[in-house]
Amino acid sequence: MEEINSLINKVLLVGITLIDKDNNVLKQIQVHGNIVRVSSDGISIINNNTNKEFTIPADFENITEASPGEYKLRSTGEVVIDPDYISSWTVHNADENSVDLYESVGFGGYEPA
Repeated sequence: MEEINSLINKVLLVGITLIDKDNNVLKQIQVHGNIVRVSSDGISIINNNTNKEFTIPADFENITEASPGEYKLRSTGEVVIDPDYISSWTVHNADENSVDLYESVGFGGYEPA
């Protein structure tokens, strides 16, 4: 991966699968947007659908360069063309109460400086 600061303004496609305590899929979330903040606390994009900040953990090993092409989002049918990076997450033991939070802001607990 490139230097951390070079991720700013790159397009990141994020997939989050929420699984409940019985291993049932509660929700699959897919968002994309330009990276606006990168630190050891988290990686934030501006969600293309909501124009709000959406944050994932700063696990740089979980961000991979995307292959060129079209990526169709299952949740909306939207097609993302040639994103720079992809990051996929699975959250175990999620519950219905957490779905809205993950959909709106991603992973909680990161407060921008």
